[in-house]
Amino acid sequence: MLTLGIVNTYDRIKVHEAHYRSIARAAPVAFAFGFNLALFDYPFNMKAEELVSFVKDRTTIGDSGRYLEELFRKGRFFVFDLPEKGFQPQFGSAVVTTSHPAREKTINVDALVELINKKKSFLFLIGLGHRGLPEGLFEMAQYHLDITSKGVSLETCTAIGAVPAVIMGCMDKPGK
Repeated sequence: MLTLGIVNTYDRIKVHEAHYRSIARAAPVAFAFGFNLALFDYPFNMKAEELVSFVKDRTTIGDSGRYLEELFRKGRFFVFDLPEKGFQPQFGSAVVTTSHPAREKTINVDALVELINKKKSFLFLIGLGHRGLPEGLFEMAQYHLDITSKGVSLETCTAIGAVPAVIMGCMDKPGK
């Protein structure tokens, strides 16, 4: 199981357009590449089903929320608080996406694809907000991935598209 995990660091109190637009943007990408979508620390006080309706009412992105609804219907959309000690085990190993991975936790795409082909599950954490991912997640995550392999920092929505596209593109290479 592969899961895109979007971690809100934008605003944890007030709902902003950036919150529901990030969900609407991530849903078609997750759907297209066969990933689940998990949200962490978003300021919505509602269950996943209510959040689907909320997003659908506020955007035309992702075919007006159609892909978010599809993910929800298939049990592939999740909403959580940010865990203090570890992520839900069903998501497998946490992977921080960063342009500055710690040397001892770095994993490259080819090594990741090998593990995926062995049926290992991964939760790819992407930060929403200019602060990036909270520092504690770097310690908590088993792996750090620079999807560009060049130390290039990507904006949230760019990373949301790049991570699954690069991984699935490498999985589709002949010989993989």
